[in-house]
Amino acid sequence: MQRAVARKRHWTLDDIPWAQFDAAQVDPDILKVVKAAAMVEHNGGDYSAYLCSVFHDDPEFQAAARQWAEEEVQHGRALAAWAKLADPSFDFDAGFKRFTDGFKIDTGSKASIRGSRSGELVARCIVETGTSSYYAALKDATAEPVLKEICRNIAADELRHYKLFYDHLRRYLETEKIGRWKRVAVVLSRVRESEDDELAYAYYAANESQAVPYDRRRASKAYARRTFAIYRRTHVERGVAMALKAAGLTPHGRLNGWLTGLGCWFLEWRSRRLVAAGS
Repeated sequence: MQRAVARKRHWTLDDIPWAQFDAAQVDPDILKVVKAAAMVEHNGGDYSAYLCSVFHDDPEFQAAARQWAEEEVQHGRALAAWAKLADPSFDFDAGFKRFTDGFKIDTGSKASIRGSRSGELVARCIVETGTSSYYAALKDATAEPVLKEICRNIAADELRHYKLFYDHLRRYLETEKIGRWKRVAVVLSRVRESEDDELAYAYYAANESQAVPYDRRRASKAYARRTFAIYRRTHVERGVAMALKAAGLTPHGRLNGWLTGLGCWFLEWRSRRLVAAGS
């Protein structure tokens, strides 16, 4: 007789060693991107509503999406709490309102913008690829012990979230059977969207005065300058492997090596240009 496997207790804000906070180790650039990340993570409820609408007749996936959203919101709360320690003047609630007032998600859509549910799940895998790589890079880049622990927890969650969406992708591929080229197209389109309004507006809402009008290009560059520099080859290599797997391609091998090299070159080139431009 099989025994049910108990779900491991998820970490909470009480598990974070807040007393170890070291203000001397706070990097001002990292603080700015953490404030922006708190906005995006805390908005998980809207993404869950969108996913539940697209998968309106799939209660199994809806339950998973709601649990995923709860964990994303917790990420936002943890990052916001750390940012408040680092900058007591930070008003997360006001910033989050600015963010959600200016960046809207179509939560009532009945069909995926990716053309199929499988395509939607590929896109979600790519989002989790980006976030797991980002928080792993942020963990390695910061010397502040509390932020390091928060990022360690979030990176592990995002890796597990990738597996969650990938498992549902495999289930949907049994009936929808979208080919590799369609999956590759979704991967490429979602990667291009990484510089859309969401992150730029989150950076603006979290860090800039309300008296300053939103300039997508300026905010996007300011965010990118502070994030591109934190990535190392190991972060890029793992991210490429996860993206290739979501696309239905071999995660490791020559293609991974070529794409990893290209990705590292791009990040270094773009970082130099942004620093030189003073963004």
